Amino acid sequence: MADIICGVDVASENLDARIGRDGEWRRFATTAQGIEQLVAFCKAQAVDLVVMEATGGYERRPFAMLWAAGIPAAIVNPRSVRRFAEGMDVFEKTDRIDCGIIAWYAQTKHIKPTPPASQTQQRLAALVVRLRQLTELKVAQTNQRRLVSDAEVLDTFTKVLACITAQIKATEASIAKLIDADPLWSALDQAFRSIKGVAERTVARLMAELPEIGTASNKAVSRLAGVAPLANDSGKKNGRRSIRGGREGVRSILFVVAGVVSRHDPDFKAFHQRLADAGKPRKVIRIAVAHKLLVRLNAKAREVRNELAVTA
Repeated sequence: MADIICGVDVASENLDARIGRDGEWRRFATTAQGIEQLVAFCKAQAVDLVVMEATGGYERRPFAMLWAAGIPAAIVNPRSVRRFAEGMDVFEKTDRIDCGIIAWYAQTKHIKPTPPASQTQQRLAALVVRLRQLTELKVAQTNQRRLVSDAEVLDTFTKVLACITAQIKATEASIAKLIDADPLWSALDQAFRSIKGVAERTVARLMAELPEIGTASNKAVSRLAGVAPLANDSGKKNGRRSIRGGREGVRSILFVVAGVVSRHDPDFKAFHQRLADAGKPRKVIRIAVAHKLLVRLNAKAREVRNELAVTA
């Protein structure tokens, strides 16, 4: 457990830092120079861990620079920090207060450092995000074109869609090249696609957004993805279990692929049919198949990792 924790409240222009819940407070600019000053402040205070909330991407630069300077850092869920504060009867909210709450939360929850992803992992994640954006853009342009009849305007849609399509193909090629060049990713790609219905994009999304796959238990990886049914019992009451939290991007792709494998993979098709015959609601079936798919993928990933470890 870290002894000295610095909580940092990240905004677009400022970084508010506090040592512990009520320790020394400083404000720095969200610039390279400001982050360097934050690093110096943390070193002067002998900080063991810096903790900050995920703030729409503004946290990435200070997080990377802190690690580069040899200062362990971690990023936490802002919703969890806010609920923690309210649970502790702290309803005031200012940047100066918030950074202290973050440090207090980290100390109470025993937050551990989370090293930054490798450059290759970061590049894959960036390419996957861009591919998703381009795909959404293509769908939007295609839908808009259906409402147009003017020949000149239609021609602009044709040119834009051609450009987007070319960009999609180029991005897919870059992702495929990146996966092929990495022994682990290449082996995972083959293992995952042995399940009928799992395609290239599924593999890339999982590798980019769930790098822990194959290293965590089925229960842990299910919670990371947000497809683990959570208990809701009290006394004699056995409440209905539901899912919440987790990584939305992973969960969304699992739901999509679960529908595909239910039609093409015999095992998943039979599982889906058993649940339907038992009268389970469609939403429950969807979650159950997605959970089963993730567990299967996690098992395959674990086997691949073990095999590579033996041959290494």
